[in-house]
Amino acid sequence: MSENLIPKAGGETLYIDAIRQAMREEMHADPRVFLIGEDVGVFGGAFKTSSGLIEEFGATRVIDTPISEVAITGAACGAALMGMRPIAEMQFINFITVTFDMLSSFAATSRYRGNGGCPIVVRGPAGGGVRGGPFHSGNPEAYFFNIPGLKIVYPGTAYDAKGLLKAAIRDEDPVLYLEHKFLYRRIKEDLPVDDYVVPIGKAKLRREGRDLTIITYGAMIYLAEEAAEELAKDGVSVEILDMRSILPFDEEAMLESVAKTNRAIVLYEAPLTGGVGAEFAARIAEKAFDWLDAPIKRVASLDTPVPYAPQLEDFHRPSKAKLIAAAKELLRY
Repeated sequence: MSENLIPKAGGETLYIDAIRQAMREEMHADPRVFLIGEDVGVFGGAFKTSSGLIEEFGATRVIDTPISEVAITGAACGAALMGMRPIAEMQFINFITVTFDMLSSFAATSRYRGNGGCPIVVRGPAGGGVRGGPFHSGNPEAYFFNIPGLKIVYPGTAYDAKGLLKAAIRDEDPVLYLEHKFLYRRIKEDLPVDDYVVPIGKAKLRREGRDLTIITYGAMIYLAEEAAEELAKDGVSVEILDMRSILPFDEEAMLESVAKTNRAIVLYEAPLTGGVGAEFAARIAEKAFDWLDAPIKRVASLDTPVPYAPQLEDFHRPSKAKLIAAAKELLRY
């Protein structure tokens, strides 16, 4: 299949094509929606997430920009306040850091300052496992987790990638949409032909269990599944809760699962210290303490930049072995 063809909705769909379909369908449905970013037009995006869109919608709705993430975000914010629905792409999500002031001081506070919402989507490839080194492997959700007014989503399946992006585009406030580059062409799923959205703020139970809950999101749902399959050989029943939305997050689903299994591991790919998993653990400790039969465990990356060398990156990130070891420790408690 040519890179310039956008697969039609429905049927077996790659994670990357689900993202592209969501943008295409929303651009057809709403003339206010447009895409802006570096190389999103003629080149079709660094990973080809926007391939074919400029041919279909033209250069006024698929806008190539200079290499300036703060200019991209600022232009998107201005357009949003004038009634448009911009999707701003970061070529790699690490580079979102230079937009921090624009997003935290301007976009996130817009509704609270009386200007109404600032309905922008800032999306881009996140995560490691592709040997991208420290500049191209980030998981920046914790940077923005403490900013009221922002929403953050991190889909781990093709279905959620499409449904959450549609929900983000239609939302009245700024949404950070993190897409894991390792999943782009590795994960596929049968998607509905008809239009659908995945509500922001609702978790998804990926696997039912009785002995232990793993709370996670993004690409880590597959690591959790691998560990659960291995533990099942020893008769351990693991429940996997995919948060999908990081902010707001589904506290009710999280507490309900922990109340059932009485043990919890929070698994995330970002560095351990200060990660969103710390907040998840704190909520469990505050509101489900009576249900716990063991301490809450966090399994995350080391507190270092992401190494470039393959062996070091593998050591840096969460692994099946680390996750199983944490589970066994909780089960012995």
